[in-house]
Amino acid sequence: MKVTGPSGPSASPASRSVRTSGGFSLPAAGAAAPAGAAASAAGVSGVAGVSALMALQGVEDATERRRRAIRRGGGLLDRLDELKLALLAGEAGEAVLERLGRSLGEARPVDADPGLNSLLAQIDLRAAVELAKADLRRSAA
Repeated sequence: MKVTGPSGPSASPASRSVRTSGGFSLPAAGAAAPAGAAASAAGVSGVAGVSALMALQGVEDATERRRRAIRRGGGLLDRLDELKLALLAGEAGEAVLERLGRSLGEARPVDADPGLNSLLAQIDLRAAVELAKADLRRSAA
């Protein structure tokens, strides 16, 4: 049996009976399937169009937006901790400052919870203050 696409299986020349030496014949492996099963398999086609699937993937729900906002805030806090450790070690922390600037430059998703938005705004402000302080240290040196 040969499958030629979404239209379903079609009989191939190999679906004829196979003769063995004793006069006993066996049907080919694909010929034993009933015709109704082949017809029902042929009716199964794409459930939805590709454009509908792409549209569903593009929809962002509130929980995903909240998750992204929290992940961004946590990342900024991690960069601020790295900066603190670099400054305590007496290093300039230029690589950390660059990562902090990149993280701060990412768009912040707005959540429906005003408390979370306020907290994320405070984290953004703290990161901006640290970047401004680093610019002052660079310009003074």
